[in-house]
Amino acid sequence: MHDENTGWAVGHDAVVLRTGDGGETWELVHRAPEAAVPLLDVWFRDSRSGLAVGGFGLVLSTADGGASWTCRNGCPDGGPEGAPLLRRPGSDFADDYHLNAIAPAGPDRLYLAGEAGALYRSDDGGATWRALESPYGGSWFAVLALDRDTVLAAGLRGRLYRSADAGGSWTRIDTGTEATLTALARDGGGRVVAAGLAGAVLEIRGGGRAAAALPPPSRRGAAGAFAAPGGRTILVGEFGAVPLAAGE
Repeated sequence: MHDENTGWAVGHDAVVLRTGDGGETWELVHRAPEAAVPLLDVWFRDSRSGLAVGGFGLVLSTADGGASWTCRNGCPDGGPEGAPLLRRPGSDFADDYHLNAIAPAGPDRLYLAGEAGALYRSDDGGATWRALESPYGGSWFAVLALDRDTVLAAGLRGRLYRSADAGGSWTRIDTGTEATLTALARDGGGRVVAAGLAGAVLEIRGGGRAAAALPPPSRRGAAGAFAAPGGRTILVGEFGAVPLAAGE
């Protein structure tokens, strides 16, 4: 959500949906089933300029509030369903790994996290990207910037890492779990929560230096975590949508 009314959702078939009434109704603004590629995350700088990222390095951009989209990377070749994707000349991505999560760290800095340890940073709002040395070769499913240079990355086997130098180096945080972590969120009070499969819910403390388990709302898997008004974090997953009370 960009504000209480305007928001976007992405998914399979490179679908992008837009709402202008707080989710009461949705409009289909992009779909490419012939590419057979999902979009996995979306971010908007303002109400008009945004990026959507997904499978096989797919990156789409819009400058008109989602009315039209331009393929920036991992672009379909226009062939039949299941056709290979093409990397644009001069691509900043050295492979076709899935891009699972995008996170802002100020007006121009962005972080990307993906499969097989893929981590990237942009310092120009997504126009160009540089690969970061990853501390782990498994897939990342969530990334969260605490400030411009401090960033968390979470993924397979309970892996959670913190960088204080914009991805130049990383420190592992002991999570006490091997459950895959799929989501990171920070609420309005500054509390940071990580969630994942098998009921894993963690509070990240000390500016991202330590983690403590929280009582899980369910033993089922979480797919996402989002800050909500009133100092709450909403977990979304196999159990539906469940709020964690402030301080819980």
